[in-house]
Amino acid sequence: MALTREQLAQRVAKELQDGFYVNLGIGIPTLVANYIPQGMQVMLQSENGLLGMGEFPSEENIDADLINAGKQTVTAVAGASFFSSAESFAMIRGGHVDLTVLGAFEVDVNGSIASWMIPGKLIKGMGGAMDLVAGADNIIVTMMHADKHGNSKLLSQCELPLTGYGCIKRVMTDLAFMEIKDGAFHLLERAPGVSVEEIVTKTAGKLVVPDHVPEMTF
Repeated sequence: MALTREQLAQRVAKELQDGFYVNLGIGIPTLVANYIPQGMQVMLQSENGLLGMGEFPSEENIDADLINAGKQTVTAVAGASFFSSAESFAMIRGGHVDLTVLGAFEVDVNGSIASWMIPGKLIKGMGGAMDLVAGADNIIVTMMHADKHGNSKLLSQCELPLTGYGCIKRVMTDLAFMEIKDGAFHLLERAPGVSVEEIVTKTAGKLVVPDHVPEMTF
């Protein structure tokens, strides 16, 4: 069975390590903040100038002035700091973020990502995505494996305008966890109840499948 958005975030949270500085993109990635393993020290960074984001607020502790880069209300943990967006982007461009988690419309076997626009549709702008993919070495993309019509979003070559070329190494979809290397998607794990055959059918780009593909655990 395909993963929910929350399950995607839970699985990505297992990739966190103690002491990491992490940037979470808009959409599914923001949910990762709710699943940081207990006892682990992780500082979440937002490009609008916040280091130390906490879980999403409840109705009781919403502060309308405390927002992330996606204009969502957030909380701050003890030790959080606030600074200008210029300093925030200097942190990103200087390679000081240990892990970046982004959403995407498409990714391809070259590790390229298209995440910022669909031609003909209204867009708000590029945001920080281009800086994030250029400045980060450790990036995980979270996305749906296929669109609502069943068309694969994991391609031989991205068809939408690129955010970055050759910068993505791992992809977490609602069906599978994959590594991108040597011009192919390499299947590492499958969602519980999802068959390898379904993943193969819904992956348009070259897919390398090992003899045994374990189910994800959370």
